[in-house]
Amino acid sequence: MSSNENFNQISPSEFFYRNRDLAGFSNPTRSLYTAVREFVENSLDACDHSGILPNIHMTIKAVDPEKPDPKQYILTVKDNGPGIPSKHVPLAFGTVLYGSKFGLKQARGMFGLGATMAILYGQITTNKPVKVKSNADGKTRFDFEMKLDIQKNKPVIMKKQETPSTEQGLSVSIVLDGDYAKAGTKIRDYVYQTSLITPYATISFDDPKGEKFHHKSIIRSMPPAPTVIAPHPYGIDVETIRRMLVDTHYQIPNVDDKMIEKVRKELGMSKQKFTYNEIMKKTEKKWKSLTRPVRVVIALMSFLEADFEKLQRIRIEDVDLRNNKLIYWDYSTSQTLAADMDVESPYYKQLANTVQGESLTHFLTKRFQRVGPTAALEFCKFAKFKPETRVGNMTDQELVKLSDALQTYEGFRSPDPTCLAPLGAEPLEKGIQRRFEPDFMAVVQRTASAYSGFPFVVEMGIAYGGKIETRGTTVYRFANRIPLLYDEGSDVVLKVVKDADWNRYKVKSDSAPFIIVSHICSTRVPYKTVGKENVADRPEIEKELRLALQFLSRKLSGYMSKKGQAEAAKKRANLYSKYLPLVAQFCTELSGKKKEPNYEKMIKEETAINNTDENKEVEKNG
Repeated sequence: MSSNENFNQISPSEFFYRNRDLAGFSNPTRSLYTAVREFVENSLDACDHSGILPNIHMTIKAVDPEKPDPKQYILTVKDNGPGIPSKHVPLAFGTVLYGSKFGLKQARGMFGLGATMAILYGQITTNKPVKVKSNADGKTRFDFEMKLDIQKNKPVIMKKQETPSTEQGLSVSIVLDGDYAKAGTKIRDYVYQTSLITPYATISFDDPKGEKFHHKSIIRSMPPAPTVIAPHPYGIDVETIRRMLVDTHYQIPNVDDKMIEKVRKELGMSKQKFTYNEIMKKTEKKWKSLTRPVRVVIALMSFLEADFEKLQRIRIEDVDLRNNKLIYWDYSTSQTLAADMDVESPYYKQLANTVQGESLTHFLTKRFQRVGPTAALEFCKFAKFKPETRVGNMTDQELVKLSDALQTYEGFRSPDPTCLAPLGAEPLEKGIQRRFEPDFMAVVQRTASAYSGFPFVVEMGIAYGGKIETRGTTVYRFANRIPLLYDEGSDVVLKVVKDADWNRYKVKSDSAPFIIVSHICSTRVPYKTVGKENVADRPEIEKELRLALQFLSRKLSGYMSKKGQAEAAKKRANLYSKYLPLVAQFCTELSGKKKEPNYEKMIKEETAINNTDENKEVEKNG
């Protein structure tokens, strides 16, 4: 490394401007598809979290229809969701890594990148602003035209206006370079598959060629909205613990006139002058009824031996527990001074607890999910920590030790799956039935499991025959209700499907008309890339997928066996119909009789048995 090198810091937007391939904006074809995805998924998430049945309308128009692809397109997505308050609109659409999806909960979006990256891509390819229309209260619509300052990662508002409107929701429109000639198939598939996995949503799409695609909702009930949960001990690392510790520290309150007035009020002392001893005497009587901030201020006063007047002339700078010193700035002398803190003082513990934060057992039970007092104590024994250890006072080595112990301790309960909102077996079944009208269909929702402390649920459906037009195994992959259309070769679902021995289940996987629908929902889907197109092959997820597929395959095998029996019965009936008349005629001639035997009764009985079996199978499979 040369000493003459220049070192610079770049903003998040600058980073993704230089590396936009990471987010799926690698070329005009992929970028147009990714932009569609991000805006539609933002709309669906907003409606889901607000309990609103989604009604989404998307249009793609060519700026110059006569120009060949790739060319500029206007992409507009409008929804009936809750809208975004006007004060958040500039940051939400003009700042990379700004959003509402960073909590630990199930959501389509994860990184706070998608919509802003689409806007960023549109800006760098066409230099056109994004147009946002938001109505969050059903009374006023706010219209924005903005650009993104890439170097500063800040929005630049070019135009803003208010319009009275009762239509709640959000509309986003960008101009971007795209290639609809190549991306059109993927975009139409995306809209189609989104309607399959969200049967409660109405999605309309007007494409550049004038075609209109309308997928109306088929159910009126929605899955429950996902909830934000505390992390599980298995899903954290040292940095996560360090960030959590910040929240455990009780802050030393700012000792200003307002705080002094609060202390006076809780002590029941008027604004007249009181000596230090009088204040401490009053404190002894009122201590149990005082709030924490007031207790902390009085503890400070005890070591400073300060009355209210002296307290107004100082500023607390540090509480040094290692040296038992209280460091403060004295405005009257313009000096930094130190007061000794007596560890035997009843007020010392108050300050120490404030600075050091929670005890380890309190930290475990309050900051993590599914950790009770008993489990916390057992963990402390396992990790060789004292239960009363103050987490805010831990050294770096102790934090590493704590993190390692949390990962290896086997006594914690599995992560809480109630925060998840899977689609449900019945809605998935209705979605498959409406789209494919199969001869056979089966759906399963596995019980919740977890990987690395993150809960997940696998839902899967399998369908055969009917209006399934494709031949061979067709797999529809979804994660948190997102269709995954690219990079299927490296996805864990395809791996599980390819590993299956379909001959064992009496299915010709290369020619049979059957589909598999797989849905993984989790608080954190392990995508391989920021583009969210394929799921990593985590062993726990792979196991659940395999078990779901085996369960459904056995059901399909049963259907195929009965289907084979029914086909064999049909063949027998056809043979009887063809040859029995000849046999009857020949036998009649040999016997010298004039009347032929009643062979038609045998044919009718065989046909009736065959039809009964078929009807039972149809009733069983809907």
